[in-house]
Amino acid sequence: MKDYFFLAVNNLKRRKLRSWLTMIGIFIGIAAVVALMSLGQGLQNAIKEQFEILGADKITIMGKAGFITSPLASELSSKPLTEKDVKLIEKIGGVELVSGFLMKSLEVEYKGQKKEFLISGIVPEKYLKIFKGTYSIEEGRDFKSNEKAKLVIGYNTANKDFEKNIKVGSKLTIAGKKFEVIGILEKIGNPSDDSSIIMTLDSLRELTGEKEIISMIFVKVKLGSDVNEVADKIEKEMKKIRGEKISEEPKTFVVQTSEQLLESFSNIFMIVQAVLIGIAAISLIVGGIGIMNTMYTAVLERTKEIGTMKAVGAKNSDILWIFLFEAGLLGLIGGAIGILIGYSLGKGAEYIATQSLGTSLFQAAFPWYLIVGALTFSFFVGALSGIAPAYQASRLKPAEALRYE
Repeated sequence: MKDYFFLAVNNLKRRKLRSWLTMIGIFIGIAAVVALMSLGQGLQNAIKEQFEILGADKITIMGKAGFITSPLASELSSKPLTEKDVKLIEKIGGVELVSGFLMKSLEVEYKGQKKEFLISGIVPEKYLKIFKGTYSIEEGRDFKSNEKAKLVIGYNTANKDFEKNIKVGSKLTIAGKKFEVIGILEKIGNPSDDSSIIMTLDSLRELTGEKEIISMIFVKVKLGSDVNEVADKIEKEMKKIRGEKISEEPKTFVVQTSEQLLESFSNIFMIVQAVLIGIAAISLIVGGIGIMNTMYTAVLERTKEIGTMKAVGAKNSDILWIFLFEAGLLGLIGGAIGILIGYSLGKGAEYIATQSLGTSLFQAAFPWYLIVGALTFSFFVGALSGIAPAYQASRLKPAEALRYE
C-alpha cells in the first residue's frame, strides 16, 4: 500500500496543472459545504445557548392568524390574546407566574431625529421575575412597580440607532409624549433585542389606546411541575373559552414550551441547511466527473507504462490500486484545500455579520466530525470516480498495451 501511495503521488506531481484543474470542482464543492454547515451549526449552537439561559420552565403563548404565528399575529387573529386569557392561565395548576406582553410599532424622536421602533410593554413585577438572570442592566436601573413615563433601552438603541448617543436620564419623545431613560441593557448580540425600547404595559396602553389585546403571554411553571403537562392544560382551557374543539389543533393561538420552540428552530435550520448543501453538492458531482475524465485520459496516456509494469510482474490488482489511489488522492487533496477555503469563508461571514449586523448569533462552528467527514467524503468521491478507469487499466493485456500508440 505504501508503494501504491508513493506511485500515485509521483504520478500526480508529473501532471501538476491537470491535477489542479481536476481538483477545482472538488474543493469548490467541499468549501461550500463546509462553510454552510459551519455557519448553520454555529447558529444552532448560539440559539441553543439562548434557550438554555431562558430556562426549560417557561411557556410562551402567541396569537395565530392562518399560517402566521408570531408576536404580531395576535391582533390579526379573529380572536386575539387578551387580559382575559392571562387571568384564565393564572388559575391553572402548576403555573407560578403569568405576564402579558404587548408590542407596538411607534415613532420615536430623540434630538430632532425620528425613527420607527417596536416598543415592548411589560408588567415589571411579573416579567422581571419570569426572566430573572436572562439579561443585565449596564447603566442605570430596572423598572420599579407601576412606574410610568420611564424607559429601559437596548445597547444599540443607546449607542448606534441614533446619531447622538442616549444616556441614562435622556428624554425620548414617543407618540408625542416624553419618556425618561432609566436603564440601558448590556449588549446581548441579537439585533432585535439590542435595538429594544421597553416601557410598562400601562404606559404603552395609554399611548396606543389599546385596553385589552396583548401580543404574547409568558408563563413560569412551578418547581416540580411537568412543563408539558401544564402546557397541555393551558391549551385545553383556552380552547374551551374560545369555542375550539379539544381534539383539533388550536386555530387562534399557539402554546409552546422552550423545548418545543428550540425544536421548531432546529427543524427549520435543518431544512434550510439541507437545501443549501444539496445545491453545493452539485459542484462535487461535477468534480467527481472531472476526476473520472482525468483518470480515463491517464489510462490512455499511460497504456505503454501499464504494459511495461505488467510485463515485469505487476498483477491486475496492483494496477487497479495504483489508479484508485491516484483518484482518491485527487479527491483528498481537493477536500483539504476546500476545508481551508470553507473555514476562511465561514470565519469571514462571521466577522462581517458581527461588524455590520452587530450580532453574536451568527457564528461559524468547526467540530472535528465536520472536518473528518469532509475529508473522508472527498476521498470517497475521488475513489468512486476512479473505479471505472482503474478497472479498465487493470484489464489491459501486456502485449496489446506495449504495442499501443
